[in-house]
Amino acid sequence: MRHESLAALLEHLPIKDGLKLSFHHHLRNGDAVLNMVLRAIYDRDIRDIQLYPSGIFPVHTAILEGLKQERITNITTNYLNGPVADHLKKHGLPGKLTMQTHGGRARAIIEGDTRIDIAFIATPAVDKANNGSGITGKNACGSLGYAIEDAKHSKITVLITDTIVDRLEVPQIKKEDVDHVLVVPSIGDVAGIESGTLKITNDPLGLKIARDTMRVIEAAMFLKEGVSFQSGAGGISLAITALFTKALEKKGITASFFTGGITAAHVKALEAGLVKNLYDVQCFDKVAIRSLRENANHRFMSASDYANPHNPKRKIKDLDIVILGASEIDTDFNVNVTSDSYYKIIGGSGGHADTAEDAKLSIIVSPLIKARTALIKDQLTTRTTPGEHIDCLITERGIAVNPKHKTLKKQLQAAGLNVMTIEAMQNLAHAFTDIPNPIRKPAGILGRIEGRRGETLDTLYWGES
Repeated sequence: MRHESLAALLEHLPIKDGLKLSFHHHLRNGDAVLNMVLRAIYDRDIRDIQLYPSGIFPVHTAILEGLKQERITNITTNYLNGPVADHLKKHGLPGKLTMQTHGGRARAIIEGDTRIDIAFIATPAVDKANNGSGITGKNACGSLGYAIEDAKHSKITVLITDTIVDRLEVPQIKKEDVDHVLVVPSIGDVAGIESGTLKITNDPLGLKIARDTMRVIEAAMFLKEGVSFQSGAGGISLAITALFTKALEKKGITASFFTGGITAAHVKALEAGLVKNLYDVQCFDKVAIRSLRENANHRFMSASDYANPHNPKRKIKDLDIVILGASEIDTDFNVNVTSDSYYKIIGGSGGHADTAEDAKLSIIVSPLIKARTALIKDQLTTRTTPGEHIDCLITERGIAVNPKHKTLKKQLQAAGLNVMTIEAMQNLAHAFTDIPNPIRKPAGILGRIEGRRGETLDTLYWGES
């Protein structure tokens, strides 16, 4: 059924207390749909709302309003930062916050651990048959990978769009999964998807880390025909992607695929014939959006096809190399990308824990000292990714290899790389920063970090540290 106003749409939906609602974050800090829908639901005096957005950004002020009005009880998400995170740190939540991985969220929806009443999906284009796509329309955002399982498995699926087209050749969301379509003047501002770094670092320390990472990849004998690779959109990761692409060209080899969130750097490699396919769960810039629309070897995929641990065909099962960041790492190689050292949420796993487990070579890259604080801790504030899935840490001061990887350590030493224990690297950092005083754990329990199979990895806290 198609609707021309949000009020008319809500008249056809079972809006009541206790609703379980999902949204996606492909428009990132340019999304207008979540705010639009939540405010209209608040106007109906609905309470005990259970939120399942795939990501929460500073633009999502309606969530903050709902928290202050005590309308939202529980939040389950993959990524969170901004004013909502500030509020949760100070005031907690009536229910609990659950932080999932991208693959874990898809698994939970498919297997029924997460049961969504209504999925509201910001959809850049909808055709006359009610198929949806992210590659065309005035706010085209590219892949809608994180929304595909919501559409398939929610009790009710609503596509919200600002562009109607005659026909979509390759729908990302299929008409049989759609119950309602709402046409609005705007679903947001596509410029907001480029929130974040998205620029190759020009910091000398970052560039050294990038160069050393390439030396590790070569020494570990991964730079060969058919290699597969994933990197993020941070400054160091983009520098590594550029160097990796140059190395492919220099050696005359072709990668089989790049995966994950796709940027212009990945597209450049595809268009140069240095990688055969891009498998895209999320576009990070306009170049990636254009490529997904125009290049048959640039393919969208669902979060389940990307990283669901119970999907035997998940793409990251065949991933050779993944480049990941860290806000903290401990001496057992456990990694935190969820909170800062004072327990405030600053991000979330996303695909971090998923890819770290599945990739053959999982590399953490980070400066050894961040904001005058040592990266390496005796004990993490929050465990996002288990250390058993991390192979090595690369900083500007040296390389630490997980002790379980004796062969990798020998390969790097044979290549003349500066390999040291993670304890020695920590001591080196403390020579500059001193040993930090312990930060008191807040008393309030906010929720939990959920592993990709539903297990609890750690506890989240709120209150004064």
